[in-house]
Amino acid sequence: MEKKNIVREKSFAFALRIVKAYQFLTESKREYVMSKQLLRSGTSVGANIEESLQGQSRADFISKLSIALKEAYETRFWILLLRDSCYFSQVEGTSLLSDINEIIRLLVAIIKSSKENNSKH
Repeated sequence: MEKKNIVREKSFAFALRIVKAYQFLTESKREYVMSKQLLRSGTSVGANIEESLQGQSRADFISKLSIALKEAYETRFWILLLRDSCYFSQVEGTSLLSDINEIIRLLVAIIKSSKENNSKH
């Protein structure tokens, strides 16, 4: 049985929300540029987390998670921009922000502890 991985599960659920948000933005709001950026960065977070789990070394693991963190910060920017330009309602935007902020906190903690453990070896 595979070990439960919270950041992996949360990033996958978030990616699904981003796909649905992209569909909403393109179909209902006819917004194609920012929504594409959101789709790209928002799904990249989970993809890089998934890739990190197959890391060839601890340094590779940390590197992939660091890329996921950068993508998460970019995703947060696009959510803020879409919310504040009224493509997302305040409720929708705040809900997505809450999710990405939780993922960011998890990634920061994992990267920090991985670096600390790496320096001990």
